[in-house]
Amino acid sequence: MTVQVTQDVTPAALARFDMVIDVRSPGEFAQDHLPGAVNLPVLTDAERAEVGTIYVQDSRFKARRLGAAHVARNVARHLEEALSDREGGFAPLIYCWRGGMRSNSMAIILDQVGWRTTVLDGGYRTYRRAVTARLYDQDLGLDFILLDGHTGSAKTEVLGLMAQRGFQTLDLEGLARHRGSLFGGFAGRPQPTQKLFETELLQALDALDPARPVIAEAESSKIGDRMVPPALWTRLALAPRIELSAGRPERARYLVEAYGDMIADHAALGAAIDRMPVQPSRERRVLWQSMIDAGNFAELAEAVMALHYDPAYDRSSRKHDRPLLGEVSLDPTDPASRAAAADSVARLAATLDDGVPRGDS
Repeated sequence: MTVQVTQDVTPAALARFDMVIDVRSPGEFAQDHLPGAVNLPVLTDAERAEVGTIYVQDSRFKARRLGAAHVARNVARHLEEALSDREGGFAPLIYCWRGGMRSNSMAIILDQVGWRTTVLDGGYRTYRRAVTARLYDQDLGLDFILLDGHTGSAKTEVLGLMAQRGFQTLDLEGLARHRGSLFGGFAGRPQPTQKLFETELLQALDALDPARPVIAEAESSKIGDRMVPPALWTRLALAPRIELSAGRPERARYLVEAYGDMIADHAALGAAIDRMPVQPSRERRVLWQSMIDAGNFAELAEAVMALHYDPAYDRSSRKHDRPLLGEVSLDPTDPASRAAAADSVARLAATLDDGVPRGDS
């Protein structure tokens, strides 16, 4: 048999393989990887660092000899463990960083076993170029409707209810692992790297039907530390919006529920306040700290919204000329009210089929 080579990384092409094997180190894999890939490293992070150091500081020959020994042991272990149940017709796709020694070393052995083995020419870099082209240089061809509204208006919950009602949705905050605000990080859940965010985002976009509108939350161009890629941001910036409206006291109570993990960590909450772009006065900061110490979190949320969130939203709204499909009032703390709001959003979204301009008009 002969190892095959491909540069096709479309979802349809990848689906033809029984397994997509990433032979890079676990650290590289964690940064980003092809959709559905399984990490079977031929060099661990420590082994890769060791070989690289010897290559630069001592001898290329010694580095390659040591690297070959590590690769042989690791491939043998994968054959005995992760690949031990694979039958004769097994057809894997293998890739490393640039389609070089690591992927070819494993591919040759798997080919000799008798498996129909293919190597991704150019490795991960081929895939990354394809992602960049799609998200930075091309038109996505999707139409969006945005759920807009002040912080605490339960946009995320209403978005989930829209999905339950059969609408196409895109949960950007879920993909970014961030609630899209100064206090929006999840305790113990770091955000994905920008590259992994884009990989998972493109997977979500590819699952959408271009003939149907997509409901998404109105976001800024950054969600936490992750940037919304230009191809998507261009479509979102032109999308019509539906505004969810709620009183500040109700929004404050909702935030106390939704941000329970942040509230539980008083130190993290205080640190987030210290990062506010509009810094509270010393007197106000002392007052807010007393609210934290006393557990008066709804009162604190109202104060922070009045100083930071609501003015920021109002400024942002004035900058954008997105068409307004309508306004929906709700009590974000009341499940029945959220459900009624989702029904109202569904009726407003249906007007896109009645001549309301779409994002490409």
